[in-house]
Amino acid sequence: MPICQVRCLGLVPYQQTWDLQTQLAAQVASGELPATLLLLEHPHTYTFGRSGHAANLLWNEAQLQERGIQVFWVDRGGDVTYHGPGQLVGYPLIPLNNQDLVSHPGTDSAALPRADYVGYVRKLEQVLINALHSFGVNAQTIKNRTGVWVNGAKIAAIGVKVDAHGVTRHGFALNVSPDMSYWDGIIGCGLQGYSVTSLAALGTHCPSMQQIIQAVIEAFGEAFELECEVNNGCIS
Repeated sequence: MPICQVRCLGLVPYQQTWDLQTQLAAQVASGELPATLLLLEHPHTYTFGRSGHAANLLWNEAQLQERGIQVFWVDRGGDVTYHGPGQLVGYPLIPLNNQDLVSHPGTDSAALPRADYVGYVRKLEQVLINALHSFGVNAQTIKNRTGVWVNGAKIAAIGVKVDAHGVTRHGFALNVSPDMSYWDGIIGCGLQGYSVTSLAALGTHCPSMQQIIQAVIEAFGEAFELECEVNNGCIS
């Protein structure tokens, strides 16, 4: 079974991990590194994906500074989302099937056909659903909506990129126990009229971040048929 190295980084600034993804993805593409999964938390951050609209940022510069929020426009799919302490962020850097890469006319880049891209996103959703089910949480997907939901509220967001070498970047954000008030500053994912939730907000015993990390690692290995080698004290 192929190996996946799992690295737990703790609380890390967004730019630092964005740069790290670029470095590691090149090493995965060249075969220097096996598939890698980064698990971490970010300081208060809003990120806009390729489909982002500035109008979905509701707080002005003074409010952003007062709340200590950085804003980034990045190369993942989707619109705006929030990252912050108490949210488990996962960045899988895994090589998908390079034989399925297709060139886009007029560019020198390549991307996976839509079916494969969507299939990868569906697998990430299933990883989180299975991890949450292990704690008795009935998580599910909603038709035509990316992410994972509980009782009609979004508990996990997903936004990814597959680079020209078929290596995945960006990933998922699972709300464990973040400060939910930070979603007041955005129209999350550009979707009006839907609510967000967290494990802590569900009214039952909230597992620790360590327990969530362990469940996600196990579910990730099963879904992608990878043997996860855990580094840096992910599981104590």
